[in-house]
Amino acid sequence: MKNEKNIAILKEMAESVRTCMFTTFSSNDEFGSRPMGTAKIEDDGTLWFYTNEYSLKSKEISKENNVLLAYSDPSKNTYLTVKGKAELVDDKVRKEAYFSPFVRAWFPDGIEDPRLILIKVTPEEAEYWDSSSSKIVVLFSILKAVVTGDTPDLGKHDTMKF
Repeated sequence: MKNEKNIAILKEMAESVRTCMFTTFSSNDEFGSRPMGTAKIEDDGTLWFYTNEYSLKSKEISKENNVLLAYSDPSKNTYLTVKGKAELVDDKVRKEAYFSPFVRAWFPDGIEDPRLILIKVTPEEAEYWDSSSSKIVVLFSILKAVVTGDTPDLGKHDTMKF
């Protein structure tokens, strides 16, 4: 039951933003991040992305498959990080099902583009902050904390396991 709740939170927050900073790790223990649009989040929490099979991130995933996804919507004061395992998947059915005109900008030949491959991210842990109150409410909470010496109530925060 808890896992279903965690997946629902993950889906709701990530789908509302759609674009994340997708961070991979190189063999030199360096981080590489780039913005990527989420193609699909399945009911089990699996996240899917399109990429070029010959890109640096594909090479990095092939060597070290730990990734970090960071979703952020400052206008709503919501933030989500997802730690997971990535793998490159060549699945024609999913390519067709998840393809959008936006992806065509990078892959003009559509799903027939020989460079097109999917990245599957299986989440292991996620952490979120949700202070979807208005900015005035958040500011008031911070000011109140300054005056009273208490910690401000900035909404929900939790770490979730999958």
